[in-house]
Amino acid sequence: MEKILMTRAGFTALETELKTLKSVERPAIIKAIAEAREHGDLSENAEYHSAREKQSFIEGRIKEIESVMSLAEVIDPSKLTGAIKFGATVTVVDEDTDEEKTWQIVGEYEANIEKGLLNIKSPIARALIGKDEGDSVEVRTPGGEKSYEILTIAYK
Repeated sequence: MEKILMTRAGFTALETELKTLKSVERPAIIKAIAEAREHGDLSENAEYHSAREKQSFIEGRIKEIESVMSLAEVIDPSKLTGAIKFGATVTVVDEDTDEEKTWQIVGEYEANIEKGLLNIKSPIARALIGKDEGDSVEVRTPGGEKSYEILTIAYK
């Protein structure tokens, strides 16, 4: 199976979520199912069916996280230098609007564009990989063509 690239912060976030699911969410849903069972007829018990559905989701998420963690290859960006690659924090300026944006290029399981974490498989990240400060990149995005100039590259 293919390794899943991940930063230390992304791996730690998965560990924390897994711990919460196993030590808080799972016991709480088991208790909720037990309480719902006490209400009698399970075929018409909405609380019971809702709790079972939530339990199914929690168990599925636990399996997914354990699978991702077993395939994870944790990369420490602070040990990297040079042109843009996985883990780089890149500041660019939109050449049309002069709007500056800063993104860190991360793996798909930790990507969150609102937090500035850009999926390495996204069109923007693919365009940035291998480029240096001062370079200009053209990106075909769902919203149309974008041109960015790379201002800074940092590895934190």
